[in-house]
Amino acid sequence: MSEEADLSRRHFLTVATSVAGGVGVVLAAVPFVASFKPSARAQAMGGPVQVDIRKLEDGAMIRVVWRGRPVWILRRTEDMLQRLASQTVELRDADSNESEQPEYAKNALRSIKPDILVVVGTCTHLGCAPIERFDVGPADLGADWVGGFFCPCHGSKFDLAGRVFAGVPAPTNLAIPPYRFVGDSLVLIGDDTGASA
Repeated sequence: MSEEADLSRRHFLTVATSVAGGVGVVLAAVPFVASFKPSARAQAMGGPVQVDIRKLEDGAMIRVVWRGRPVWILRRTEDMLQRLASQTVELRDADSNESEQPEYAKNALRSIKPDILVVVGTCTHLGCAPIERFDVGPADLGADWVGGFFCPCHGSKFDLAGRVFAGVPAPTNLAIPPYRFVGDSLVLIGDDTGASA
């Protein structure tokens, strides 16, 4: 009987060790497999971003991040809108036919509401960040400059609607992300369901 008991004991130990090893492999694999799931931060980066513009003053701009891209929201003044309307400098794509934007932004102001510009703040040349230059006729940009955005990397210029000037390295206008207004004071960037001009 001693041999049968020994065989029985070995069989039990083999099965128990195999089960314990299998459980260990599964427990070790769970965190590895879970690492493939995007983090909460990564999931949030892909979702819409809600921005309260109640405190955004005339002529001021705020910056937010949507999907890892900088997005600017500019509240244009009446003076800025008049300067934009009187734009005499030649633009490369004045009607925004070659640029990334939703249909409701295919107008001279490239926006749903005339005073609010929502634009991706990345130069379409090599991805640099243009700077706001809302001053009129500065010495370094020329007497015909009526305000807009200037990319210091290679000299690309964009007007107050993000339209690119002719003769600069940037090939297209600044991109307009999908967005819509939720009431009068909230902008939802990344979701344009129901948005209209």
